[in-house]
Parts: sequence; structure tokens; C-alpha cells
Amino acid sequence: MAICDWPEAERPREKLLNKGAAALSDAELLAIFLRTGVPGCSALALARRLILHYGSLKHLLNASREEFCAFPGLGSAKYAQLHASMEMSLRYFQYEMRESDALTSPQASRDYIRLALKGRQHETFACLYLNTQNCIVGFEELFQGTLDAASVYPREVVRKVLDFGAAAVILCHNHPSGCAKVSEADKRITARLAEALNLIDVRVLDHLVVADAEVISFAELGLL
Repeated sequence: MAICDWPEAERPREKLLNKGAAALSDAELLAIFLRTGVPGCSALALARRLILHYGSLKHLLNASREEFCAFPGLGSAKYAQLHASMEMSLRYFQYEMRESDALTSPQASRDYIRLALKGRQHETFACLYLNTQNCIVGFEELFQGTLDAASVYPREVVRKVLDFGAAAVILCHNHPSGCAKVSEADKRITARLAEALNLIDVRVLDHLVVADAEVISFAELGLL
């Protein structure tokens, strides 16, 4: 049976309009994105197959173009639409951050960083640059690799901070392994950067570590 033949209250699109997007399951949200299914399979059934195949919505969203397009019913057009949707979400959080105080609205910063660094197969070190009112003036990825093997250069971070005219920074990097634990290497590089930036009167407000869906805060752990 096609979704249009279902009782209205059970249709994903109508459910979203009546109850809000948060009321929908991962499969229902994905079905709205897909819009149509394939012969003998509704959009919702296809969405469930996809999530079962990839193991989770997260793994589906992180699939390569080749993996995504190889699944029956998908293709380059759907892949492009999906990544356009994710980029719009990323830019929404970016706009929200720029219009708010990072200290009074920390969740927006966390959501943005989580989206910006999600699905990376390697560690990526980045900085959020803030002005004297603690509003975000920029975000930039600076280094890639592990913090042990690929050096994070304090001199380069200082140069970038000066380029942005920042008064404070929020450091951030990801743990591709998903391990939600601050490492000794994380602590060492944070201390080095804080010391270097202190010489130019720039504060390190926090160091956020993205581990899957979790974001760890150095400030909240008392490590700054």
C-alpha cells in the first residue's frame, strides 16, 4: 500500500505538520526526504531498509557517494539533495552562532562543531574565533591527523587569531574512534596553545572534543 493510501495521521509528512519534526522516527524523517519509494516498496519501507542496511541514520548520512548510489532506489540526485540538506543545517547553526553570545548560547556552538566535524575518518583540529563581545567571527579547520602524529603548531594558531582580530577562541577537534575521553595529548596541546595565546592577551574559553554524538568540554571538566 502506498503512503498516500494510509490513514492521514500515520503519514510521515502529515505527522510532521501536526506534531513537529521531533515526533518522527529516523525512518519517517528519511521517508519524507526520499519522497518516493521503488516498485513494491513505499518510501517509508525503503527508508527502513536503508537504515537497516547501514546500521543507523548516522552511518547512512556518512556514506560515500559510491556506497549511497549503489543502493537500489538511490542515485546521484538524491545524494546531492541529502548533502545540500546537511549543508543548510550546518549554515543555519553558523548563522545562529554569529548572532549570539557563545558564552550564553553554548549549545549552538556545540551543535555547529558536531556537524562540522562529524563523520571524519581522521582527527581534525579547528578554532572558533570570538570578538570582545564573545560573538563568533569565524571558524576554521587548521590541522589534520592525530594530535600525537600531526603537530598542532601554536605559532600558526596565533597567526590565524591575529588575522581574525579575535579576542578569544574555542578550540575543537574530533575523535574519529568515538572515544568520549580526553587524552593526555589533548591536555598537552591545550596547555601549549593557552600559554601561547596568553602572550597576545587572547583567552581560550574552552576546548571541545567531538566523539560521535557527544561533545566533551574542557571547561566543564575543570581542565582550563
